[in-house]
Amino acid sequence: MGPFLATVGYFAIAIVVVLIGLVIFEFLTKQYKDWEEVERGNQAVAMSISGKIIGICIVLSFAIYHSFTIWDTVIWGAFGVVLQMVAYILFELFTRKFSVETKLKENNTAVGIISMGVSIGLAFVIGSSIT
Repeated sequence: MGPFLATVGYFAIAIVVVLIGLVIFEFLTKQYKDWEEVERGNQAVAMSISGKIIGICIVLSFAIYHSFTIWDTVIWGAFGVVLQMVAYILFELFTRKFSVETKLKENNTAVGIISMGVSIGLAFVIGSSIT
């Protein structure tokens, strides 16, 4: 029964960490509200959100694999979310020719795809660094 309870515990932690991460990411975007844009059919924002969710889950999967306790997973998961946010901010800062946030609001799917790629790609780097 122990492994089943651990799985339920890790699943619950993942849901909570993803939701908290999405709420915090929502505060980072100043020009729009994520879920309002999704409701309007903004595919670029939807791709960006999807990348964040997948990225957080990738980091959590590495955290679960390398952690000895559920608390280790929570700590590494939270740290991974913070690093994902840093990556998002750096992505915005390093795209000097345009604002990522503005382009996402304008439903620029190319920027949405790149945003998703940044989140997922860096999640593997972040996750792999968990020891």
